[in-house]
Amino acid sequence: MDNRSEVREFLMTRRSRLTPEQAGIIGGGRRRVAGLRREETAMLAGMSVDYYARMERGNLSGVSPEVLDALARALHLDEAETTHLHDLARAAAPTGLARKKPRSTANVVRPSLQRLLDSITAPAYIANTRKDFLAVNHIGHAVFAPIIDDPANARNNARFTFLNPASQNFYIDWEAGANSIVASLRVEAGRNPHDKALTDLIGELVTRSDVFRTRWAAHDVRFHRTGSKRIHHPDVGDLIFDYEALELPADPGLLMFTMTPALDTPTGERLRLLGSLAATPAAASEVTE
Repeated sequence: MDNRSEVREFLMTRRSRLTPEQAGIIGGGRRRVAGLRREETAMLAGMSVDYYARMERGNLSGVSPEVLDALARALHLDEAETTHLHDLARAAAPTGLARKKPRSTANVVRPSLQRLLDSITAPAYIANTRKDFLAVNHIGHAVFAPIIDDPANARNNARFTFLNPASQNFYIDWEAGANSIVASLRVEAGRNPHDKALTDLIGELVTRSDVFRTRWAAHDVRFHRTGSKRIHHPDVGDLIFDYEALELPADPGLLMFTMTPALDTPTGERLRLLGSLAATPAAASEVTE
């Protein structure tokens, strides 16, 4: 991806969404477009208009972390957005200076991690930042079977969400989930711009999905750490979970997701039923053997 274009569009979209009132500017006057003017952004960040204009043209080379933080405060960026801005600046640094070495993302799950998954009674799985399901426990496989078992998805949740019509029935809160996937993929694209598998996936989704392409153009970023997820499973009906995403320091780029049934819902009972249904074919297979 073109770093200058990424920087330019990210800063322009952040500036356009912030109103003068939100920024504490009184009497901003009539405007042809929404958002702050360049000179207002520069003033709030404590820099010259020319310097900010250079940054918004896509040139972050040589910009100090302190200046980036000042701009983040001026634009009211949250933690994910501020981190993304710093990632874009690192990607713009000349080779041999501040540029990070491209981070390789593991695609193989160690046996001890699989054993850990298998010891968890709630649905749990390990994924990479490209949304590939790499390992899953038994009940987790049963929950996400529509994604994992369909070869068209290639075990990838982003591909399932945007290219498989069944996803809009499977994910009850499809819109929110789709937004989260795009935003977290853009975080990773800024952090690791030389990941060919990631850029190939994004290119495929941009080409094949108008819905993905529209969301990608918004340049939203978000961390995917915790929250709730509602699923309509084809075998047992609605399931409601609270999920946690846990980083694995020994395996950079891998995340373990645990999904516990939400309180005061029938999800736990339905999971037990789903586990029994999933075990039945395996038991029948053992008998026939």
